[in-house]
Amino acid sequence: MATSDFVLGGVAAMGAGVFTNPVEVIKTRIQLQGELAARGSHAQPYKSVFQAFVTVAKNDGILGLQKGLAPALCFQFVINSFRLSIYTHAVEKGWVHNSRGEISFARGMFWGALGGVVGSYCASPFFLIKTQLQAQAAKQIAVGYQHPHTSMSDAIRQIYRKNGVFGLWRGSMANVGRATTASAVQIATFGQAKSLLKESGVITHPTCLSFCSGLAAGSFVSVAITPLDVITTRLYNQGVDAHGRGLYYNGWLDCVLKILRSEGVHGLYKGFWPIYLRSAPYSTLVLLFFDELIALRERYNLK
Repeated sequence: MATSDFVLGGVAAMGAGVFTNPVEVIKTRIQLQGELAARGSHAQPYKSVFQAFVTVAKNDGILGLQKGLAPALCFQFVINSFRLSIYTHAVEKGWVHNSRGEISFARGMFWGALGGVVGSYCASPFFLIKTQLQAQAAKQIAVGYQHPHTSMSDAIRQIYRKNGVFGLWRGSMANVGRATTASAVQIATFGQAKSLLKESGVITHPTCLSFCSGLAAGSFVSVAITPLDVITTRLYNQGVDAHGRGLYYNGWLDCVLKILRSEGVHGLYKGFWPIYLRSAPYSTLVLLFFDELIALRERYNLK
């Protein structure tokens, strides 16, 4: 495996992240809306995905739709550098193929999950800061705990000053579970879909093949990770006391139980539509960009 796979995977994800970050902002707001409140008993500034876009633009300005972009891109670079390069290495070594030389769905999921574990843990501080910055909103549409950060660097300083290095990795295990599931489903589905489409001869053009395979991967991801995404958002955005303990939740299990008790099963599926609308285009773009960058490297013999 060429060492540049590490960099190409990260660059591909950053390119996709620029386009999908506004949907991520909307998703975060919807997931924090009515936190630990019974359905119908709270203010609802975000009623639908489209209405939420208009609300954010009207109250926070157009740039409000790109809140948290810097840590979002850093997160995307780190996690995807690991997961795409690890998966590509496994493919090149034949570790994802069965005895007939075909891509194994189970093996693909394993290597996708392994990359997700490594990448998500290393990138956890960026996801923490991204979530807290994206939750910041004008008073009339604010939901969830409002952190006073003014930028990514300011957030790092404030969190480190208050809770030390461990504060930057608070809630990281929830994100590892979320990202591992997303990575396993996305990468395995992409590889399987690409293999099936290629072998059937339905689609032969490389770019169209990557696009359709990525579209299939993103659709499955959105169904699999919504509850895990809600839990991660809640744990990352909650305030902490002087000892670094969460004000609302003691951990992921406590978070699940409190959401179910207060909001019902519906609470675990808040933000499903923005996740769906983001996942398919994101998966398509990141895997498309990665394949195209690999093709460019090989065309110009770059290492």
